[in-house]
Amino acid sequence: MERVYVIPLRDAKTAPRTKRSPKATRVVREFIQKHMKSDDVKMDSSVNEKIWERGIQKIPPKIKVKATKDEDGSVLVTLVQ
Repeated sequence: MERVYVIPLRDAKTAPRTKRSPKATRVVREFIQKHMKSDDVKMDSSVNEKIWERGIQKIPPKIKVKATKDEDGSVLVTLVQ
């Protein structure tokens, strides 16, 4: 199963400025766990690089990702170009 999601990162804006990128990474992981119904989520490095692109304080407002669920239940999250 393969789906494309636009994940809003506004929840990570409530975190202190020096902890926003790690919080945004957790928000993406929790969103995918909820919507793909899987606990095994692996994020591609491109997603992490997009979140950290402008540093720890200035995260993007939203991110567009493609989630692919394997037959064993694991989910791979990649950035949509």
